[in-house]
Amino acid sequence: MKRLVVLFFLFLLAASERQTLSGKMFTFPVESNRHHVSLTPELNNSNFTALTVCLRAFSDLFQNQSLFSLAFPSQENAFVIFKPKQGTYRLHVGAPYVEFLGLPDDPNVWNSVCATWEGKTGVAQLWVNGNPSTRKGFSRGGSLSGAPSITLGQERSKAGFVASRSFVGMLTDVHMWDSVLPLEQLAYYTYGLQFQPGNVLNWNSLEFSKIGYVLLECTKTTQKLRIN
Repeated sequence: MKRLVVLFFLFLLAASERQTLSGKMFTFPVESNRHHVSLTPELNNSNFTALTVCLRAFSDLFQNQSLFSLAFPSQENAFVIFKPKQGTYRLHVGAPYVEFLGLPDDPNVWNSVCATWEGKTGVAQLWVNGNPSTRKGFSRGGSLSGAPSITLGQERSKAGFVASRSFVGMLTDVHMWDSVLPLEQLAYYTYGLQFQPGNVLNWNSLEFSKIGYVLLECTKTTQKLRIN
């Protein structure tokens, strides 16, 4: 009986829900091979020929960090934003990936990250806090299709999640579009102005499941203390 109660409790913790998450963040307090957030996209079956993903991350890690992972049944690393070390970001589109070096980001502050990829040309680019990366090309002429599975805080693989590649910190303002977002809209997102919300993932109306030790908290706890 006790086991059934525990299983029911875990089911409730993982149950999917839709919320407006403005002013909120997911907190990943510990390194693990389990704790993560699963996001439900607006498009159940897709054929992506271009993508933009934007998010804000707050962490003090200088090691591997899995920020965003989009997978399909036939493609584990369909679109992954991974940070192997400070100032370096790795973008996967399918099996291939490219690294963007020398990007300015600091620990213990919010860093705005936007990644774009256009299948027709294969050109990918990152912006960190409004600073552009070099434009690099890969997976030219490719597309990503199937039923998408989106994960925050972990990177999917055949062996399952790996603790040493998990994210520890906070994530907020996650949006995803099935196009390359215009520069103007990227700037509006980066600097907190009014922008067109994601049509695949929209932080202002997001369906998600928290699995394991993940908290949904107010972003005010990361503001610098001031005395009025």
